[in-house]
Amino acid sequence: MPTSTEPQLRHARLLKIGVPVVTVLVMLLLLEGFLRFMPVASAARSAAVNQDNPVFHFTPNRTFVHSMGWDMHNVVRGRINNEGFFNDQDYVRDDPKPLLAIVGDSYIEAKVVPYADTMQGRLAARFSGRLRVYSFAASGAPLSQYLIWARHAVNEFGAKAIVINVVGNDFDESLSAYRVGPGFWMYHNDGGALKLRLTDNKPGWLIDLLRGSALARYMIVNLHIHDTIFRMRWLAEWIFGRANATEFFGNTEAAAGAVRVRDSLAAIDAFFRDLPELVALPRENILFTVDGFRYPPIIEAARGSYFDIMRKAFLAKAKDLGYEAIDLDPVFAARNASTGERFEFPDDGHWSGNGHRIAAEEAAASGVIARIVR
Repeated sequence: MPTSTEPQLRHARLLKIGVPVVTVLVMLLLLEGFLRFMPVASAARSAAVNQDNPVFHFTPNRTFVHSMGWDMHNVVRGRINNEGFFNDQDYVRDDPKPLLAIVGDSYIEAKVVPYADTMQGRLAARFSGRLRVYSFAASGAPLSQYLIWARHAVNEFGAKAIVINVVGNDFDESLSAYRVGPGFWMYHNDGGALKLRLTDNKPGWLIDLLRGSALARYMIVNLHIHDTIFRMRWLAEWIFGRANATEFFGNTEAAAGAVRVRDSLAAIDAFFRDLPELVALPRENILFTVDGFRYPPIIEAARGSYFDIMRKAFLAKAKDLGYEAIDLDPVFAARNASTGERFEFPDDGHWSGNGHRIAAEEAAASGVIARIVR
């Protein structure tokens, strides 16, 4: 038979548990409300991608805010346009001016710099009235996905020339064996041959919930909490002797293991095999800009690293096949040696406006653009 004190004990236990839980929930709600008035980085909101809608893009006609770090510095405000790309222009299909398409990953998506300071923004301003310049890009996209956007730019918008920007993680991440990018076309090994296959993007309710929460976006985009957790795990492994320090050059792991290099070279071969078939442009109308290590001491230290091997292989293959390819590394290095200038942010490896300016200047002087500009 329960004693008269048992309900009181249960009540006390409930209070002991409930008060902290309610306190935490109230604090989270207050933080959520506060952060909604702050320049927390927006969620890009990628659209569903499948066989019926096979071209990756974001939800169209939205504004965005991007900021960096816990203090939300380097605030950039911009627009996702009518076709779902980070570009202040709306894209049109019936404009008689020749179209130059700029294709890439987060470097060309360029949320970290105002549109006017981007490679595509600078080229659009420079050739205003003579060229249209549209960009097709998203963070995490590899070489395999660039083929799809380049085809889309030609088939849907009549692009006369393409600029494809190539960076350190474009090679192995084109292979589904190394990474699966929802919404991206990747190379799958099909009976010993690499073939493009789409990985569907199906945003669910949990993703939508996180995108809608200012607190969640602050934790994920501004604080990179997932990277912090990974670094803590790596630190524990290092302390207890189960892992070696991971070195990075060119925003990708430096380790040039034989299998990784072999597979990445195969991805390069597949890319150049598929490029003429998918993108109906003459080779002289396709330009590659290839990022590098940017600074003389890092260039020397990175010799023999994974990206050093891959970028040299890519540049050699492109030129052997008759494509114009600009190696940005010596351009960046010469400017830095001469003036000491930098090309990225202190806390972010993407190009700053200055990096975009140099890439735009090099592209503007190319034979590819000279052939189509009026």
